[in-house]
Amino acid sequence: MQTIVVTGSTRGIGRGLAVEFLKRGHRVVVTGRTPASVDPAVADLAKLGDVLGVPCEVSDHAAVQAVWDAAVERFGRVDVWINNAALAPDHALFADVPPDQLEATVSANLTGTMYGVQVALRGMLAQGGGKIYTFEGFGSDGMTNPGLTTYGATKCAVRYLTEALAKEYADTPVLIGALSPGMVPTDLLIYSSRSEDPAKWAKSKRIMNILGDKVETVTPWLVEQALANEKNGARIAWLTRARAMRRFLLPGYKNRDIVGEYEREYEAKS
Repeated sequence: MQTIVVTGSTRGIGRGLAVEFLKRGHRVVVTGRTPASVDPAVADLAKLGDVLGVPCEVSDHAAVQAVWDAAVERFGRVDVWINNAALAPDHALFADVPPDQLEATVSANLTGTMYGVQVALRGMLAQGGGKIYTFEGFGSDGMTNPGLTTYGATKCAVRYLTEALAKEYADTPVLIGALSPGMVPTDLLIYSSRSEDPAKWAKSKRIMNILGDKVETVTPWLVEQALANEKNGARIAWLTRARAMRRFLLPGYKNRDIVGEYEREYEAKS
């Protein structure tokens, strides 16, 4: 039984990861920005196993440290730390992104990841080992798309951070790697990618319907791979280039409506 910290795990992929770790008998620390988001998530997840909820604004170093301290106080150690928490500004050309959204996105995605890695590194070096994973997203591979520049820039920086740290701490008992879920319909992906131009949004939806997969499809695989991995610097990617190419070639994927299903579910809950 291991102790897993997943930041930003009250909904979306983070929550899906928490569910899968709990199903496998592990203890999970769930974080969200406010008690209002953490408390109901913990109440629901507790039906699956041993879970601790800690409100955390990842752009606050002291708050991130408090997550580690609470996890160690409750469970004795942290075996895996996953930096999943992320934000995205409204879909807009860079000049039109409000400054507060720029700051919030960089603070959560880059500064928050740095704080998470630093806190986990210090703790794991002291306890004698562990695994730290950052989370990739659009832009990690250098791909660009109008309207997603801010988010993509932070994720590109996170990949550099991960690769640099894996080399920097290669001779330690702490493994540092990345998780790449591909395109998973969540409110972060859908509503940060939605263009006001109907034609552009229709094109984006077609691509996401071909390449996208649901949380419950992707997260079990990511969890199994993260637990089994023993390689420092590993990049655990669900949507490989080969898999993407096959999907564009196979006719069955052209009739999927992954995005539409998510939008209907999201709107029904709103």
